[in-house]
Amino acid sequence: MVTDTDGYVHIIEYLTEHLSLFENSSVADPSNETVIAVIEQELSEQIIMVCGQNEQLSFNQRNTIIREVDAIVYDLEEILSGVINNPVSNEQNLFLKEFALLIKNLFDTEVHSGVLS
Repeated sequence: MVTDTDGYVHIIEYLTEHLSLFENSSVADPSNETVIAVIEQELSEQIIMVCGQNEQLSFNQRNTIIREVDAIVYDLEEILSGVINNPVSNEQNLFLKEFALLIKNLFDTEVHSGVLS
């Protein structure tokens, strides 16, 4: 579904173009959440919105979406493996919120194009 689309490839490319944001990050407050915690939180919120805005989705379709999100989180863990457990900086936090919105847009497109039907 989403992870098999050109849009997903472009979003991953967008992430890789901004890896320096994670590699050369400013000193984050150690009391901040970790990079992975922010990824999980932001993606969860966006996917809850996708499902909430599309009440017609069946149980199986929702499960498909959740499996896709798991695959996306796995990809992000691989790409950001060196920093995934580091405290997140403000700049990283903003980027991850934007990234989660892009992922939500991909799901919105797939749902509205009938791929899940």
